[in-house]
Amino acid sequence: MVHSLITQDHIDQFQRDGVVFIKGLFADQVDLLRSGVEANMAEPGPYASNNEKQGQTGRFFDDYCNWTRIAQFETAIQASPVAEVAADLMQSKRVQMFHDHVLVKEPGTSMPTPWHQDGPYYFVEGRQTISFWSPLDPVKEASLRCVAGSHAWEKEVLPTRWVSEEGFFADEGQYMAVPDPDAEGMTVLEWEMEPGDAVAFNYRTLHGARGNTSGSRRRAFSLRLVGDDARYIERPGPTSPPFPGHDMVPGQMLRQDWFPILLQR
Repeated sequence: MVHSLITQDHIDQFQRDGVVFIKGLFADQVDLLRSGVEANMAEPGPYASNNEKQGQTGRFFDDYCNWTRIAQFETAIQASPVAEVAADLMQSKRVQMFHDHVLVKEPGTSMPTPWHQDGPYYFVEGRQTISFWSPLDPVKEASLRCVAGSHAWEKEVLPTRWVSEEGFFADEGQYMAVPDPDAEGMTVLEWEMEPGDAVAFNYRTLHGARGNTSGSRRRAFSLRLVGDDARYIERPGPTSPPFPGHDMVPGQMLRQDWFPILLQR
């Protein structure tokens, strides 16, 4: 049975394009997630950043890996249907937690979220991967933008540091340069979204977002999950998130004491 929030068309689009829009996935958890974001910003974790870049205005706060210390995030994940929807979209029997990510662009924040794929930053490899991006405020121009079909590209895009724009790893031909989808005529999918709506996309789907030139905040909660075939892989350098001391070896399923199973069918 497919979860009532989605249809077979959603599954087909996710498999074909690497991205799909889901109406109201976190609709019942919006207030809870807003409260969690406030707690996160009041007490940032060790990976938090304001992404301060010369010549840019506003504040672009982001932080990740906080679900184990911010109760609102854990409660929202468990109370929402996100695990069931993830299993349907990935066509996976198992759904496993990877991490959470908060991204807040205050009014007048000029810095865009650079074009990138999530996968190359992570120590995870597999076809069954999924990220959910859910705004906690209405969004138009500051919505997530995804390049259809980019999850199937032969090469991954070189991961870069958002502020310095330097490569995250030394590229020895393994990665392709970051493209300019608008200039290169790629099919970019984006949606005007209400709080609690979500975009679901594969870890290898190229995505980014414009700055927030509106007069209101743009708070977003993102959740990264993995499925049956996801395995630990070593990258050319430190990954983000790093998860120091994880002690996993290549080919291993992510350790369940750190990355718990959310659903097993």
